[in-house]
Amino acid sequence: MAGPRPLGPLIRSFFADHLITVKGLRPASVRSYRDTIRLLLCFAASDKHTKISRLSVEDLTFDRVLGFLRYLEHDRGNHARTRNQRLAALHTLFEYIASREPQMLGVCQQVAAIPAKRAAPAQTRFLERDEVEALFRSLPGKGRLALRDRALLLFLYNTGARVQEAADLRAGDLDLGDYPLARLHGKGDKWRTCPLWRQTARLLSELLSLPDTTPAPGTPVFRTAAGQALTRYGIYKIVRRHAGHLDDGRAGRRVSPHTFRQYVDGRVMWPQQHLCW
Repeated sequence: MAGPRPLGPLIRSFFADHLITVKGLRPASVRSYRDTIRLLLCFAASDKHTKISRLSVEDLTFDRVLGFLRYLEHDRGNHARTRNQRLAALHTLFEYIASREPQMLGVCQQVAAIPAKRAAPAQTRFLERDEVEALFRSLPGKGRLALRDRALLLFLYNTGARVQEAADLRAGDLDLGDYPLARLHGKGDKWRTCPLWRQTARLLSELLSLPDTTPAPGTPVFRTAAGQALTRYGIYKIVRRHAGHLDDGRAGRRVSPHTFRQYVDGRVMWPQQHLCW
């Protein structure tokens, strides 16, 4: 009878062959899977009192998966929504294991049957109209990065773009003509088109204007002082620097790039002509 099968090659194949090659997931999504599976492997090794490098496929038992989910909630204090996101990653992993290790099918079916927990929808904590107008009036008008920061904040407010969508935006994704729009590359490798206000299009045109040249389609729209594409964290820092003073501890509101998405998700968008600064 064959002995325990090492887990390492299977996990590597799951990431390299399945998530990246077959499913074509973007780096941010792959990192999310990585974090969940890293936590699972650390938990399994601790539970078995062994090193992670010595884990076998058979060590991923149904009881251990249940223990891991309890650990997320009780020890790490994860909210039900976070626990459900981790569970979704486990469902994908064990579906892959079932296709590669048929003898694990029973365990994989048990894991697939674990239901998500009901969770109350996240509370919408948006900025009021006067707060938005005050924010844009307070933005610096001078400085080498003033135009970039104003264009970025207005783009987030206009489109409700995710942080990664803004970070990935390239000049070729914009049409700044008579009917301006942006093509956003979002989750699941899906594209969506979003109309742009005239104000937004004008700022983006100024931001991309270069002396005697047209920006290449692959030019990042939102860049660092060194000309590199802003990262998710870089965009977060810009939002916090300009809008952090609008935090409201009593309402549990901490302004972040996601705050601007509340206008779209919560249907609280105001007409463009209401924005005056």
